[in-house]
Amino acid sequence: MTNTSGDAYPLADAMTTSVSVHDEATVLTVAGEVDLATAPALENAIDAALSGSPAALIIDLLQVTFLASAGMAALVGAHQRAGQSTRIAVVADGPATGRQLKMTNLDQVFALHPTLDEALAGLREG
Repeated sequence: MTNTSGDAYPLADAMTTSVSVHDEATVLTVAGEVDLATAPALENAIDAALSGSPAALIIDLLQVTFLASAGMAALVGAHQRAGQSTRIAVVADGPATGRQLKMTNLDQVFALHPTLDEALAGLREG
């Protein structure tokens, strides 16, 4: 019997984030799996994006293949930490992300859009 507990799930490759700026909005693009192991890294990336006090933060989950409850909790935490100064929008579509956010009524907590373009347009409209 071989113990491969550490090798079967390489955490370093499970999730990546990148940040870009579109007009007055900071966009945090997340790719991979957001679960209990990677949610703290997502929270750190969100905090770093919020540290610049952007007018808006768009969290783009279109490349996320799995969103666990820990990831959803990180999104709620981001909404709470942003307060009144930064508007939060989430881009999510499909069974891995959009459906979960709607089933848990998190689409009532922050603006949920199926594409980045729609999220940017929604922020421009106010």
